[in-house]
Parts: sequence; C-alpha cells; structure tokens
Amino acid sequence: MLGGKRANHKLLPRAMESSNLSGYKVMSYLNKQEGGSHYMQEIQPIEYIYKNKIGYIEGNVIKYITRHREKNGAEDIRKVIHYCELLLELEYNEK
Repeated sequence: MLGGKRANHKLLPRAMESSNLSGYKVMSYLNKQEGGSHYMQEIQPIEYIYKNKIGYIEGNVIKYITRHREKNGAEDIRKVIHYCELLLELEYNEK
C-alpha cells in the first residue's frame, strides 16, 4: 500500500513487464509513451541517446529523424536540418 491507498496494478503484455525485487510485475517507462505511438520501435530513441551519452542537439536529430514518417513528415526533417545547422555553428563555428 502506498500512502494508505491500495496501488493500482494493470495487467501488461509479457514484453512490457518485468519483476522487481518484491516479485511484483512493473512496467518500464521505456515502454510507455504520452501522446501518440510514433516512438513504438524495438529500440526507443531516448534509450539509444541515454545509453550512448549523446548530447542535446544530437539527441534531437535522432529523435526527429526516427519519428518523421510516423508523425510530422517534412516538418521533422526541417527540424533535423535546423539542429544540424545549430551543431555546425556551435561546435565548429560554421555559419
């Protein structure tokens, strides 16, 4: 019990659940997405970015290039280009 209330436990597909030390089934936040399903790939962009210690600008390039077909199309490609231009300017002093 948490805060005097009984915790709500949802039944999850096997691929989305794991066991904690108490034996309870818990869901990884990597398998949860707020607002859409455009990141539901086998390897999530955030997981790749985090595990490879990729910076903010490079991480956004990965995020937008990964989702462009499922979400905002050409707009996401323009964002990728914008972040690459920012990277050139900030890291390499190219304008």
